[in-house]
Amino acid sequence: MTAAAAATGERNGQMPHVTLNSIDGGEIDLGDYAGKPILLVNTASLCAFTPQFAGLQDLWDAYRSDGLMVLAVPSDDFRQELENEEAVRDYCAMHFGIDMPMTAITPVLGEGAHPLYLWLAGEGVVPKWNFHKVLIDRDGRVITDWPSAVQPMSPMITEAVEGALGG
Repeated sequence: MTAAAAATGERNGQMPHVTLNSIDGGEIDLGDYAGKPILLVNTASLCAFTPQFAGLQDLWDAYRSDGLMVLAVPSDDFRQELENEEAVRDYCAMHFGIDMPMTAITPVLGEGAHPLYLWLAGEGVVPKWNFHKVLIDRDGRVITDWPSAVQPMSPMITEAVEGALGG
């Protein structure tokens, strides 16, 4: 991102082809979702915003057949995640019935962040807390992002998702 772009808030970079470790032990290749919008959310199981998992699942249920990818990215960068992937997966399944794609516990901040989050930082998008939401368009460009307090099924998110889906 150029200094001028950063100064104006302009975002013009395309998401790199990346893979993330899945919470189930495999890999999630974001290249498999090329041409589809992605809602990326850094999550944590022990956060005041954790009940938003229910809304994320509702969003996934409502729009997955239209092509939306909702990807939960558990992270312990704010020190509110459980000790391992099995605990996170079991907690989310038991309390929220989660079946949306979810990564392994992944760093999202600083130099040690996953390359996807390093790219987002270059686009001026850095999570300030858990449940920060980023909408990426079909071409792999950031459309917008929302802070933790914005609920997943809020009109501002659903309208942006529908716009990204072309509907």
